[in-house]
Amino acid sequence: MVQGRVPEHVLHEMRVECEVAPRYLTIVERRAPWREDFGPEWSRRAVARLRYTKARQEWALYWVDRHERFHSYDDRFAPTPDVEAVLAEVDRDPTAIFWG
Repeated sequence: MVQGRVPEHVLHEMRVECEVAPRYLTIVERRAPWREDFGPEWSRRAVARLRYTKARQEWALYWVDRHERFHSYDDRFAPTPDVEAVLAEVDRDPTAIFWG
């Protein structure tokens, strides 16, 4: 699944992480600094957001545009109580909207 997306031999250059907030999880791609003038910080690009609705006990999937605004993916993948199914959809990426 998502955790195996980056080959071991490039983990010093790129990694996939999960940022946790109270009602959602954001999957992000992080890349090592590649130019000194950009500073020592790793860059961050959001890949997808999983939002939990407690009242319905379900996870909804969102994709992110180039301006880092999130948009519902409900027209392609209905919200579900199964978080593993949501992660599998991000990994499968049938529209190439998450991983490009």
